Amino acid sequence: MTNKWVCLVIGALRPGTLRFGELRRRLDGITQKMLTQTLRDLERAGLVHRAVYPSVPPRVEYSLSPLGANVGGLMDAIRVWSETHIDDIRRAQEEYDRKAGEELQPV
Repeated sequence: MTNKWVCLVIGALRPGTLRFGELRRRLDGITQKMLTQTLRDLERAGLVHRAVYPSVPPRVEYSLSPLGANVGGLMDAIRVWSETHIDDIRRAQEEYDRKAGEELQPV
């Protein structure tokens, strides 16, 4: 159950319940097939709750389960850490790239 969309779907559901179409509009670039598969995987893992309401056509809503809300909090902590340390990360990347470039120079 690891793909780039898992974190994005959980993040999109953090504010509250959404229908499939609303969720897809929030996740620019996700295909219907990928969103369906990701939601099924998250529901199977107990992170997302799927509610089906009998109407024509059927109304389906998705929300985070308590477990999903819990992992969402962890993801927020990682986002905050990343934002706090973005300059350190960029410096480390630049240093790595500089050293790698030196190693490729002919002697």
